[in-house]
Amino acid sequence: MGNKKEELIELLKENEVIKFGKFTLSSGKKSDYYVDMKRAVTDPKILSKVAEIISERIDKTGTDKIAGPALGAIPIVTAISLKSEIPMLMIRKAKKGYGTSKLIEGDLETEDVVVVVEDVTTTGNSLINAIKAVSENGGLVKRAFVVVDRSEGALENLKRNGIDLEPLVSINDF
Repeated sequence: MGNKKEELIELLKENEVIKFGKFTLSSGKKSDYYVDMKRAVTDPKILSKVAEIISERIDKTGTDKIAGPALGAIPIVTAISLKSEIPMLMIRKAKKGYGTSKLIEGDLETEDVVVVVEDVTTTGNSLINAIKAVSENGGLVKRAFVVVDRSEGALENLKRNGIDLEPLVSINDF
């Protein structure tokens, strides 16, 4: 497993997904680095490597759906779904006010075991919201993955919510 993680780290470095400098984050916080996950999730090599790693780690017979919050996680979830042949779900940030107005797109059955995936986590709040959406709609979430964890509380916050978050890489790996 170690070498695949190293390969992923190399790909992230080569594609300048982690940039060092002075940045203002969406939260308004200042940071010495920026994780540009849109660069990662639009790159086929990175997507493929992420899908390979996560597909190997999940129990294919015991997992009914792979889910992720829009927008960043959708390419990742799609890649994992293709690799593992497990159907996917897309979780909106908010219900759309027209059509079926569903928060979750895809076929979620009651008691489906769902693995939730995110592109990057800081505190883990968007992941927690995605997991709540799945739970409130009858799905069971026990595991979550993130490609890059910024190591700012997400692991602890998810544990408090009864979820084991498994980062593929942590910012400390850089």
